[in-house]
Amino acid sequence: MKILHLNLLIFIITPWIIQFNHPISSSKKFIVVLDAGHGGRDTGNNGNGYLEKKIALTITLEIGKLLSKDREIKVIYTRKNDKYVELNKRAQIANDADADLFISVHCDAFGSSKAFGAGTFVLGLHENDRNFRVAQKENSVIFMEDDYEKKYDGFDPNNPESVISLLLMQEEYLEQSILAATSIQNSFVSVLKRKDRTVKQAGFLVLRNTYMPSVLVEAGFLTNKKEGAYLNSSKGQNSIAKAVSKAIIEYKNNINKSIENFNVYNGDIDLKVTKKISYKVQIAASKNKIGTFPYNFKGLKPIHRINNGIMYRYYYGDSKKYKNAKSDLSKAIKKGFKTAFLVAFLNGNSISIEEAKKNE
Repeated sequence: MKILHLNLLIFIITPWIIQFNHPISSSKKFIVVLDAGHGGRDTGNNGNGYLEKKIALTITLEIGKLLSKDREIKVIYTRKNDKYVELNKRAQIANDADADLFISVHCDAFGSSKAFGAGTFVLGLHENDRNFRVAQKENSVIFMEDDYEKKYDGFDPNNPESVISLLLMQEEYLEQSILAATSIQNSFVSVLKRKDRTVKQAGFLVLRNTYMPSVLVEAGFLTNKKEGAYLNSSKGQNSIAKAVSKAIIEYKNNINKSIENFNVYNGDIDLKVTKKISYKVQIAASKNKIGTFPYNFKGLKPIHRINNGIMYRYYYGDSKKYKNAKSDLSKAIKKGFKTAFLVAFLNGNSISIEEAKKNE
């Protein structure tokens, strides 16, 4: 019950970032921020004498090199050399770039040298103790930072309950994060024939404040002698980079198709005859089913909740005229829903705003 109340509190106070806030079009490149884990005084894990920070950087730079061949993609790095970058700064770089995807590259470690295989993570609750240990290892780097208690709001990498406070920071993008992670994981398995460690959820600080779909890649285990040698080799690093870049391009193309179809009406109904058009303001999207009471949405009403089978989307207002809808949008933004946007409907089906305006 305490966890439920905390989730509800976070839902109310979190600035909502909507999934389709980064549409892909011919006028805007698909921006990928690549984050090489660790760096500088933070070496990462040193299984079998290998340096995680060095291997992660080499793989990341190669991924960027391959992605840059695609004219629709712009690549930005959080680091391009052996330097230390704070976790919050990595997220800030991605947010400032208005990125469409954030990928953080790491190498795994385990107490047993038998563990092997590549895995991908998105932000979420730890499903088991192993997931918590992976996140704990990556999050412990904050102890190297000055005033880390203040910077990370008292987050304790050693306390599983701290993760609860991270959840809804990324939940708006969970669907797309899982799609990106799944694309990468499938590429590892189908292209490289790596052991499938599947897509998992865990509480990674580096993913917490990124306002876009975000994935953390564990390329393999340095603590496994054979896999460590593979990860440290040019062949292994290039193969991993090719698999990841291929998956990112596939993800970009799939999302592009989805967004092209989103809010587009393809039916044969004569809009001028039907004319049952309405505008709503989308203010939030979440896996959680929240009561549509005004006190849950900073006093806004009416609130409509629509479920697509995966996510609940929450809308404010119901206007028949575009100018009235714009007024609703302004009100929602003033209330704190900074990334709210208008959605038009025809008989309950979403259509483009321009099509709706033409047929008011």
